[in-house]
Amino acid sequence: MTKIIACIDGSAYGASVCDHAAWAAGRLGAPVEVVHALGRRDTSSAPFDLSGSLEFGGREALMGELAELDRQKAKLATTRGHHILAEAVARLRSDGVGEVTEKLRHGDVADTITDLDPKTRLVVIGKRGEAADFAKGHLGSNLERVVRSTTRPVLIAARAFKPVERVMVAFDGGQSSARVIERLAASPLVAGLPCLILMAGTRSGEPAARLHEAERTLSAARYRVTVAIEDGEPDEVIASRVKADGIDLLVMGAYGHSRIRNLIVGSTTTALIRSCAIPVLVIR
Repeated sequence: MTKIIACIDGSAYGASVCDHAAWAAGRLGAPVEVVHALGRRDTSSAPFDLSGSLEFGGREALMGELAELDRQKAKLATTRGHHILAEAVARLRSDGVGEVTEKLRHGDVADTITDLDPKTRLVVIGKRGEAADFAKGHLGSNLERVVRSTTRPVLIAARAFKPVERVMVAFDGGQSSARVIERLAASPLVAGLPCLILMAGTRSGEPAARLHEAERTLSAARYRVTVAIEDGEPDEVIASRVKADGIDLLVMGAYGHSRIRNLIVGSTTTALIRSCAIPVLVIR
């Protein structure tokens, strides 16, 4: 059976990732695997350039001390990782998830997600990790790399979980958006919820026709659908409607064919996810 993969570290988003994963598990009827990846930053010291700075004997002694320091750091990181996983498992079980497993991995989190991809149904990751600059609103450095490394949908958790009651789909009229609609229609994740399909830009032609086709597809899948077309830049239009309509979850494709393409693969990603204080579901 495929699993929901919940990626956690020691950041403030850990509890929220668990809560979002528990919600998804209830909707999908899927087990959850909590994954904590120990990268090089967690297990080794910053490299030192000792060339020419010490005599040979002193350099050898210092290298030995640094190696011992790395061993101690790796041991502490592993112990801490097990504690983080244990807390996450306990939270998921208290959230009502019946089947929970844990995995501590050494290496890059994006590589870990790639390795787990064949057995994954959904990836859940926090908007920011331990290394992110919260004061400046920076997003986690692993976020886009994880989105690029998996073929599965990625649920980007907000700072705190809120029950999902209203959904918005960012639609650009392209084939990528049409695939998002098809996958939503076939999935129980948000089936039956009120759903706004929003398109920024043209009100006529093929994109508009695809918008109304999307409306018919989701309506047939028991969604309560409304559609809207608004002028303006996609990130600004979407952020505004999220607040105005009380949207709880934003759904969008990982890639598009128009201005909305930049929402995921370009710098506007950070602007949109940063400005929308809600979870974002990214579908390849």
